[in-house]
Amino acid sequence: MLKRVFPIILLLILGACSLEKAESNPNHDISSFEEFPLVNVIDGDTIKIKYHGADESVRFLLVDTPETNHPTHGEQPFGQEAKAFTNELLAGHETVYLEFDVSYRDKYNRLLAYVYTADGKNVQEELLQNGLARVAYIYEPNTKHVDWFDTIQTAAHKKAVGIWSVENYARGDGFHPEAVEQSSNANASNDCLIKGNIGSNKIYHTPDSPGYEQTKAEVMFCTEKEAVEAGFRPPKQ
Repeated sequence: MLKRVFPIILLLILGACSLEKAESNPNHDISSFEEFPLVNVIDGDTIKIKYHGADESVRFLLVDTPETNHPTHGEQPFGQEAKAFTNELLAGHETVYLEFDVSYRDKYNRLLAYVYTADGKNVQEELLQNGLARVAYIYEPNTKHVDWFDTIQTAAHKKAVGIWSVENYARGDGFHPEAVEQSSNANASNDCLIKGNIGSNKIYHTPDSPGYEQTKAEVMFCTEKEAVEAGFRPPKQ
């Protein structure tokens, strides 16, 4: 079995998430929502739009994705994956459709909304279903879709996808990167001793390879066959 070592674990898990992407959701009726030009994706749960002529940030209601560049938390595991997912979902869309709840803005003056694509996909739903967001920041009166989102999150958690693939990483109080590192260290402490080094053109090193002790393991394999099947090669003699 392939064993992963932090931080490369995140890239490999992302690949698994893509391969096992959740089934397509039915398109939603967006005819009553407001349409705005999309400027860019800021983070997994935040975008920028043109709102009545001015650039404004929109924070996705009722969900939270890991950070990519937070002043306190820095970059968190699965943060880049969540941002890439939102980018991919909105790629090719010049506009987005916003469904507002009761309060339009948060304490940072960002717009708060449920975000939809032109073909009726709800961005929050897609993030939750693929394990790239947790249900969070549930504040009255903006709770219109909390039950719907809770149901999606429960299913993703049960399937152990994305942020739910690492025990105790996503919790009620936020994300805990130390849980990812602890999980990786536990995987690396077993009998899988073949080191894979991605930065050196995907070379694997067995315990009898020259320089084995000096090689920094980015991926661990149990057999050479697993290493070869993953696209790695032995060092040149």
